Amino acid sequence: MNSEKKQARPSRQGGSKYRGVRKYPSPTPKKNSSDKIKVCFLGGLEAVGEKNMAFIEYKNQIAIFDAGLMFPELNMPGVDYVIPNVEYLAKNKKKIVGLFITHGHYDHIGAIPHIMEKIGNPIIYAAPLTKAIIIKRQTDFPNAPKLRVIEIDPNKMDEIRFDKFKVHPFHINHNIPDSLGFAIETDLGKIFYVPDFKFDFTPIVDKPADLKRITKLAAKDPLLLMSDSTGSEDPGYAPSERKIFGELERLFEKAKGTRIIASTFASLLNRVQQIIWLSEKFGRKVVIDGYSMKTNVAIARENGYLDVKKNTIISPQEAIALPKSQLTIMCTGSQGEGNAVLMRMVNHEHRHFKVEKGDTIIFSSSAVPGNELSVSNLADNLNRQGANVYHYKMMDIHTSGHGSQEDIKLLMSLVRPKFFMPIHGKYSMLKKNTELAEQTGIKKENIVIANNGQIVEISKDSIFVTKEEVPANNIMVDGLGVGDVSEVVLRDRSQLAQDGTIIMIVMIDGKKGEIRGEPEIMAKGFVYAKGAEEKEFQKKIKDVVREVVSKSASKDHTTNWDYLKNNLRDKVGSYIFKISERRPIILPFVIEV
Repeated sequence: MNSEKKQARPSRQGGSKYRGVRKYPSPTPKKNSSDKIKVCFLGGLEAVGEKNMAFIEYKNQIAIFDAGLMFPELNMPGVDYVIPNVEYLAKNKKKIVGLFITHGHYDHIGAIPHIMEKIGNPIIYAAPLTKAIIIKRQTDFPNAPKLRVIEIDPNKMDEIRFDKFKVHPFHINHNIPDSLGFAIETDLGKIFYVPDFKFDFTPIVDKPADLKRITKLAAKDPLLLMSDSTGSEDPGYAPSERKIFGELERLFEKAKGTRIIASTFASLLNRVQQIIWLSEKFGRKVVIDGYSMKTNVAIARENGYLDVKKNTIISPQEAIALPKSQLTIMCTGSQGEGNAVLMRMVNHEHRHFKVEKGDTIIFSSSAVPGNELSVSNLADNLNRQGANVYHYKMMDIHTSGHGSQEDIKLLMSLVRPKFFMPIHGKYSMLKKNTELAEQTGIKKENIVIANNGQIVEISKDSIFVTKEEVPANNIMVDGLGVGDVSEVVLRDRSQLAQDGTIIMIVMIDGKKGEIRGEPEIMAKGFVYAKGAEEKEFQKKIKDVVREVVSKSASKDHTTNWDYLKNNLRDKVGSYIFKISERRPIILPFVIEV
């Protein structure tokens, strides 16, 4: 791989009005007109916050974009998180030229410790803060390979050059600093990869998106735009962080004399900075609580991304001696997570703090889809304990890191691509994004919606979803196990949670094929009648066991223990379903004596 950095003059920031979509003349056949670009997503096309990872393959070289994780769904008991299937990339690792990271959220970087060795440990390209977060996370995996990370700054680095294409980074806004988009320049034109983004002209701990650079990159051959769909159903523009700051200030003024507990996403450093500034203004000290939040704040401070006075942040032990009016607690748990700091405070399980009457609770985040009930229950418990709860539905104390409809249309008008492919969101979001594309003048036949694993093929004249697919199923991480949790295991875990298990221990004379003593029946998590009815229930199961063993012996299956155990499992399971309409997991243990 031949890689070099090319210096460019710093770009000036500025706004831009929508412009019409460029009219394309009839294509003129060129030497490379038969070239094809392959685009594939291993995650990011079927849900929000879903193990985002994509690759672009052109002329026998592959560039990868992001490598994230997904937190488990309700039907994944015991799973820590989910990562993409990189089987195709592992088979083609000699073609990989680099892994390009857009920002430091775990749904974009979380899979890195698990996949790098499999795909040949390519060079990672990331902005300074993103690089620091990646390296810190890697320390939690001592057996993972040492990473090679090249720091990129779009104000200083115009392009990253490879044999077959160039990659141009550009600055965009999100709810974490140092967020990037990429323009991939090929002989056929430029492909713009712009996942999580919005346009904020008055940001906090950031600078406005570089509209001038985006426009400059799009001035020649903008072939394809792939952009975020998360906010495609929301009208208008995403509110600026500056507006959120004003609303938070109102709450701080109102909360004089009481303790403030502010909860948000651990990676939302913009919000952390606002809470710190307001605490300093109103004479409060700040406790940062929650492992992931403390880690991110430490990284941000070390790298100059947070402005904090010397003695503002204190320990929980120091906070105990302070009057409530002088304390702000910034913590995790805004999604109602069971082990997060805020939930432990609500349940009076925290070592240093508990929720008290009169506390001002600020939920400076929205509920992630699927977490609505948990967040609602948490807010209800806080109110029951006498706290004053404020959330984004009551006032503007949170803004999304994802652009709304006008942000999306502005990006489309800046890039003016020939082809469009919506990414990052549920199908309804992807579909809505295609409607926005048509509104800005992109032809319907030039728009495709793909699923994870499908290969999208692009030439100068066409874009379409091919019949070719690569493996893109979920790879589940459970403790130290990666990929060893199957759908069968998940189904068993779900069944255990719903119906429990019944354990049978049967001792059999190996020569006569007869039961020795009484079969032992134990139930775990399975509810049935008590008292006399319980004894009758166990008696009936024992009768079924005796009948199965007797018939097996008569057919000379006594030495085939697998056959006997399967038969016990089937017959006992059928009996239990008949009387209870439940399907507990049946675990027969046959002991030969």
